[in-house]
Amino acid sequence: MRRAESSDNAGNEAGFTILEVLIAIAVVAIVLGAIGGVVASTTRGVRSVEQHVVLMETARSVAAGLRSREQLVSGQTSGELFGNRWQIGTSPMMDGPVVVDSQATWIPQLVKMRVQSPSGAAVAIDAIRLQRRR
Repeated sequence: MRRAESSDNAGNEAGFTILEVLIAIAVVAIVLGAIGGVVASTTRGVRSVEQHVVLMETARSVAAGLRSREQLVSGQTSGELFGNRWQIGTSPMMDGPVVVDSQATWIPQLVKMRVQSPSGAAVAIDAIRLQRRR
């Protein structure tokens, strides 16, 4: 009879209590939640960087298409490239720190480019380019 009692006691002491199992499950759930949050924020960051790269590539391609100074006339030009809408506004730079001499061969032009993706993300680039006086 003693053997039966001692084997029952050994069986009760082996294993985990339900409280220990619940605590272990809670710890695992917290760790998995933290890992999921890190993965989600990393994914958002990667998407944002990819979107910015596409916008900058579109802006570069549009600017490369305007290599000739004669293509930059005052006013607005717009179009679409790689699914992104772009606008270029060009105007003579008459105010500010630049003083335009009436005898000058070149006139500074303010060029404002804006590229917007279908999702609404946008990039704006301002530049000054010299335009030959006509």
